[in-house]
Amino acid sequence: MHIGKKLERIRTIRGIKQETLAGALGITQAAISKMGKSTKINEEKLAQIAEKLGVTADAIKNFNEDASINNNVFVEQNHNTVINYQINPLEKMAELYSENKKLYEQLLDTERKRIALLEEMLSMK
Repeated sequence: MHIGKKLERIRTIRGIKQETLAGALGITQAAISKMGKSTKINEEKLAQIAEKLGVTADAIKNFNEDASINNNVFVEQNHNTVINYQINPLEKMAELYSENKKLYEQLLDTERKRIALLEEMLSMK
């Protein structure tokens, strides 16, 4: 995948429109569109684009669409430190299911106690 395509994919994943990125860079939407078709982008311009997208220039250069789809990798740039957050959707789903099940069991337990209390109150009358 060429650099322009990588740029476009990252921009799309980040939810940034061409017009928005163009405005942030002080260029036209047509220029952003043209960059998306480019096989080369100068380093200075790439660094500016990366900053506006909230990633590093290296993250754009090394972007792998297969890895991003399979791992949901999020990169955070903070004071020249890059932190990768990798989320496996299936593991996250299993974790949420387990948490949901635990909460449901707690709800059932609370309802059982409530019913027992109400039954006790009725038997006292």
